[in-house]
Amino acid sequence: MKRFHVHLHVDDLNRSIGFYSQLFAAQPARVETDYAKWMLEDPPVNFAISTRGSKPGIDHLGIQTDDAQELAVLKTRAEAADMTLLDEGATTCCYARSEKHWVTDPQGVAWEHFHTLGNIPVFNEAQHPAPASACCSGSSRTPCC
Repeated sequence: MKRFHVHLHVDDLNRSIGFYSQLFAAQPARVETDYAKWMLEDPPVNFAISTRGSKPGIDHLGIQTDDAQELAVLKTRAEAADMTLLDEGATTCCYARSEKHWVTDPQGVAWEHFHTLGNIPVFNEAQHPAPASACCSGSSRTPCC
């Protein structure tokens, strides 16, 4: 199964957690001092918010896969469409260990395709380069998955 992923930057994490918990009728699956994530089933969405961005709004969109085969299919599609692809491979970000790659749409919106391998106790273990508008980027922006 694939799950749609949305990551927003927010100014006030606690206020936003309250709002989205009411909106989704669910509490976050994970809460940290700078991050919260809901793993919704109906519709299947991985919705994350963080205070790590430079301004409020959408940081990136994505597709989370349940297995490496689904991730490989997404990568093949991106390559076949002649999209510029940044393959991070195995990486850590957003309190998780993942296998991922990035593409950027014609408007400059970053899309993350990833398969989560497990949780980690820190936001990330090392920064890796990613599209300028994407979380965990090595750009001047603060990492934000």
